[in-house]
Amino acid sequence: MTNEQLIRAIAAATQTRPEQVEGTVQLLDEGNTIPFIARYRKERTGGLDEEQLRAVAERLAYLRGLDERKQAVLASLAEQEKLTPALEAAIAAADTLQAVEDIYLPYRPKRRTRATVARELGLEPLAQTILAQPTSGRPETAAQPFLSADVPDVEAALAGARDIVAEQMAETAAIRQFARERFYEKGDVAARLVKEGADEQAKYELYHNFAATVRRVQPHQVLALNRGENEKILRVGVAGPEAEIRQHAARFLKLNPHSPFAGQMEAALEDGYNRLLAPAIERESRKALTEAADTHAIGAFQKNLRALLLQPPLRGRVVMGIDPAYRTGCKIAICDATGKLLHTTNVYPHPPQNRRAEALAELTKLVERYDVQAIAIGNGTASRETEQLVADLVKAQPAARPSPLAYAMVNEAGASVYSASPLARQEFPDLDVSIRGAVSIARRLQDPLAELVKIDPQSIGVGLYQHDVDQKKLAGALDGVVESVVNSVGVNVNTASPALLAQVAGLTSRTAQNVVAHRDENGPFRSRAQILKVKGVGPKAYEQAAGFLRIPGGDNPLDNTAIHPESYPVVERLAAPFDSLAALPLDKMRQESRHLSQMLGVGEPTLTDILDALAKPGRDPRDDLPPVQLRADVLSMDDLAEGMVLTGTVRNVVAFGAFVDIGVKQDGLVHISALADRYVSDPHAVVRVGDVVTVRVLSIDAARGRIGLSMKDAAG
Repeated sequence: MTNEQLIRAIAAATQTRPEQVEGTVQLLDEGNTIPFIARYRKERTGGLDEEQLRAVAERLAYLRGLDERKQAVLASLAEQEKLTPALEAAIAAADTLQAVEDIYLPYRPKRRTRATVARELGLEPLAQTILAQPTSGRPETAAQPFLSADVPDVEAALAGARDIVAEQMAETAAIRQFARERFYEKGDVAARLVKEGADEQAKYELYHNFAATVRRVQPHQVLALNRGENEKILRVGVAGPEAEIRQHAARFLKLNPHSPFAGQMEAALEDGYNRLLAPAIERESRKALTEAADTHAIGAFQKNLRALLLQPPLRGRVVMGIDPAYRTGCKIAICDATGKLLHTTNVYPHPPQNRRAEALAELTKLVERYDVQAIAIGNGTASRETEQLVADLVKAQPAARPSPLAYAMVNEAGASVYSASPLARQEFPDLDVSIRGAVSIARRLQDPLAELVKIDPQSIGVGLYQHDVDQKKLAGALDGVVESVVNSVGVNVNTASPALLAQVAGLTSRTAQNVVAHRDENGPFRSRAQILKVKGVGPKAYEQAAGFLRIPGGDNPLDNTAIHPESYPVVERLAAPFDSLAALPLDKMRQESRHLSQMLGVGEPTLTDILDALAKPGRDPRDDLPPVQLRADVLSMDDLAEGMVLTGTVRNVVAFGAFVDIGVKQDGLVHISALADRYVSDPHAVVRVGDVVTVRVLSIDAARGRIGLSMKDAAG
């Protein structure tokens, strides 16, 4: 594939213009990161956003991998001395990896099969006779010359020849493609219990007698079926239209019903379908369904993670983090407004110790001593009992308290992973593992992004069936989200942890550690340019990272904006006629952006970004979102009643709706049909993780711990 063909193929697949793809490919090949390209190279990409850039990058990798596979197949065929002009042309024309593998399948080295054994016995000519279907002669007569010590009779000879025909049919690219298409168009997915009583907990009740077409089965259903099968509770299968596929194979191989060999041919085709083709295409179909379900689920996980990371920080407050537990007690950690650890302890309000009054007194003392303004409670074991304790603590606060006390439930997913991580040991070498979790919970309320980047994204818990999808693809996708969010927010280079700095475009774990070491040794950075003095940060890394690093109160106010140092001369020319940056007539400049961009020799998109950054220096996009929802009291399921209108926080968004924390032990479900007064095909179009929403209680099933909610007309 020529470079021009490559560019056009990517453009068609990603619905972008060839010139946009060409610029993007060049930038990627030059070693630029996607966040950098999206933000600072808009002129070369025609303004493609990060999602579009990642799509181009993925397609580029696929097509280059396809070319590599083609070359490997051609080399193998040449080595086998089986490469013909027709095969070479077919491989060149193949536009998918699957098509290449279909062509290569008959020639690919494989384990011994019934067909290869038959070939070793010299039965290939007899198989070719059956395929040719002469109009005279008899199969028994044709088989006579092939009898030997290893082929004792006519039936053995014919059976071996049929094995060869069956395999050839099953490996014919055109037949396989037809079968593949028919499985997709007309195939059915079915599931049954492996045996009666296999699903003791009724986890898969919906799938005990399940049937759906391949085209209409839902991604979450595929993942549920796969999990049930892996747990040996369900038996799952995919079946295609057998008669239609066998008829096509017969037509393709020119079955002649008038030939004396027609019976041998029909038997071979039936065997080839049942033993070889159908199982192979079923496996492919299952794989394709799983891959599609993975892609859909990972997309949802990405959206959930992005929303989780972008939750607004609770700035300027001293926070008490509580990691609840029964037997081992509640772990307490108090952090100042900057996240610095002030105090740790344990209290034992719950069974078996039941020292509630003592715990309440201790927490009251700590709140007063450290002027705690917010309490973060982990949502794990004993969380609701702890919430009641904290609610009582809040109620007991004096009315004249200068800073009102409130609390929030915090998703503690991944806190235990962080607690035992090398990073946690490095941060708090003298703290017990359990106490480190409480620190993480407190900091998650203060700055979710800064804390969550310390945890493997796969451990955060961003959706259903997270552990059932392709873990490598999931990891790559979630890492991309973390990178995107961190760079869109920006990072204070003088306060950021190594984990946060490592997510900045151009920096690695090693160079992030070096940035912190340089900061510790030499004091705070005063300018972005000083970052070039950090060991391992060369010109390319600096180019990629500089625009995403912030230096509040530095020597140059531009260092606290999203303006890249390469554009500082543009700002200086803009500001030259004025006394200060604050005096710039930004609105007027926006109106004249086309003229100004030509005069300054800079692209209009870049100029627009510069003006936006000057308008809001040090802007954090999270500040534009609704603030964290804090509570002062607690509800239980007994307090709920149908029709009650409540405010809650979206905790998870899945294909069939959204789970909302309304302050009781169990999150309620807003089914997709109850998300809005209009048809909703994708819940993410209506809500996202962290959204504060108004809901109406539809149903309460205390026995099963289920709450049905609706967002329809809830506000009214």
